[in-house]
This record gives sequence, structure tokens and C-alpha cells, in this order.
Amino acid sequence: MIALFRRIGLMIGLMGLVLLFGTAGFVLLEKWSWFDAFYFALFTLTTVGYQELHPLSHLGRVFNSFLIAVGVTTVFLAIGVITQFAIEAELGAYFGKRRQKRMLEKLSNHYVVCGGGRVGRSVIRELLRNNAPFVLVDQDPDRAEWALREGYMAVIADATQDETLRGVHLERAKGLVAALPTDAQNVYVALTARGMSQDLMIAARATDEEAVAKLKRAGANVVFTPYSYTGHRLAQALLRPHVLSFLDMASAFEGAHLDLAIEQVQVGEKSHCASKTLEQARLPQKMGIIVLAVMKANGRGMQFNPSGQTLLEAGDYLIAMGESSKLRELEKHVAGAV
Repeated sequence: MIALFRRIGLMIGLMGLVLLFGTAGFVLLEKWSWFDAFYFALFTLTTVGYQELHPLSHLGRVFNSFLIAVGVTTVFLAIGVITQFAIEAELGAYFGKRRQKRMLEKLSNHYVVCGGGRVGRSVIRELLRNNAPFVLVDQDPDRAEWALREGYMAVIADATQDETLRGVHLERAKGLVAALPTDAQNVYVALTARGMSQDLMIAARATDEEAVAKLKRAGANVVFTPYSYTGHRLAQALLRPHVLSFLDMASAFEGAHLDLAIEQVQVGEKSHCASKTLEQARLPQKMGIIVLAVMKANGRGMQFNPSGQTLLEAGDYLIAMGESSKLRELEKHVAGAV
């Protein structure tokens, strides 16, 4: 839209210059008043075809012939430029929608971000940092168009509607983030999403503390309240500043410069580590990482600071810390890809 206004402004400016040129020419060559010269140049350029205001000299007719040629060319050029832009915009929108539809059809194990405000954009930045596929759903055209301009998949629609969530293939999604402006909307999204997929991981944002319980009853697995979270971090910055700095580095929080991260990796069915103890798998020695905890797949909960005798089984999750590149190697190794 900005480009269209820029082109229209350019064409108006060009036609204004031609009109000024014609007005000045009649004033200088025919000694007419500025108003008569402007009026005659205006209906000459617009090809209205009124009769001459005053008799033209031979030189004046030569100049008028040149002005007609230049004016008509300028008018048709302006019409052509605007028409071209309109056609390009229509075709671009048409093919863009078809391309996005094809991309949506291929989505699997992706994340659905409902809401493109400050919280939603922070979620998107973190998903991008982890190369995780996602689609943004927002009813506000400006927020959705921001994502489209950045080259991300986005849908301008109401995330609380079943049809919208089916359109982004929620049944194949890995997780959903409810970050809409109001708690009522987020409760409705969580309730709708949970009804469509029982295994979906749902994370929601709550503005009011009282909405936390409602969101969890609606089906959200995790609920965050930005104000409480900010207050907790501010208190930690005062009480335990070094601990907070370490956690920021380990979670790649904004401002952290070390290549250090905490990741969860699942033990695959064909993994070399399955049915071995941590001591036998020798993951810290081989991969150069630290295993902080093991989340057992059999429902026995999480084992913090696991001993070397902890048995690893298919489906278990390892919570490990280390450099990003080593954690990627760990994921392949533990999953059985290598």
C-alpha cells in the first residue's frame, strides 16, 4: 500500500510539473495572465477540448502541440503505472495465498501461535532461534501482515473458531501458544484446542492471576503470567544475581553471549543408549555435556542429578546442558539417528 501511494504521488508530481511547464509557456509566449494560462494548460492536458481562450500565434500552436503530446503521454503513463501496480498486487496476493495454502497443507509437528502482540512475537523469535516450524494466527491484519512481510506463515482469522484451528492443521501440530489480548480469548482457544487434540501441548498467557486456574481447567498444560514472572525475575536479580545470570546464559535469554543452552532430548527405540545406565552410555564423556535430569517415560517422574546407575529406557527424556552444537549431536545420538 505504501508503494502504491508513492507511485501515485510520483505521477501527481510529474503531471504537476507538466502543468506548470504549460502554464509558464503560455505566459511567456502568448503574454496571457497566469490564470488564463493555467486554465488553458489544464484542459489541454486533460484533453477536454474547449475552444481557445485567446487566439494562438504560430509559435503558441507549436508549443501547444508539444504540450498535448507530453500531457497525453504523461496521463497514459500514470494510468499504466497504477494499473500495473494494481494487477501485480492482485496477482501477488492470489499466488501468495495459493503458496501459503500449499505450505499449510505440508505442515506437521509445527507450533500454532495465537496472537501476534509483544508476547506472541517473543514466542516467534524463540521458535525461529530453534528452527521450529510455526504459523501465526491473528485477527488483526496489521499483526498478521507483519509476519507475512517477514516471510513467516500467518493467517488472518479468529483463533477462537474451530474452523480457523482446523485450517492450520491443529491435529498435526506439536504445540499451541495462546497469547491473545484477553484471558477470556485465551481460555476459549485452550478449550477449543484441547477438544480437537488431547495430546497437544498448550501454553497460555494469563493477565490476571485468577485466570490461571481457568486456563488449566480449559486444557492448558502451562500458564504464564507476565507480571508475576517479571516480578520473580526482578527479585532474583536482587537476591541471586549470579544465579539469574547463569540461568539467562543457559536459556539463551536476550543479552546472553555464551553458546550455552539447556535442551531436552528423547531416547529413541533404536538408540544405542536404550537399556543402558548413564555410566554405560558415557554421554558426558563422549558428548561433553552435563545431564541435569532424566524424565522417565513410565510415569515415575523426574530424577534430578541422576546417578551413573540410572537406567535409560526408550521414551525417556534427558535434560542436558552444554554447547548448542554438542546438544545437537547428543540429540542425534540419543534418538538413534547416528
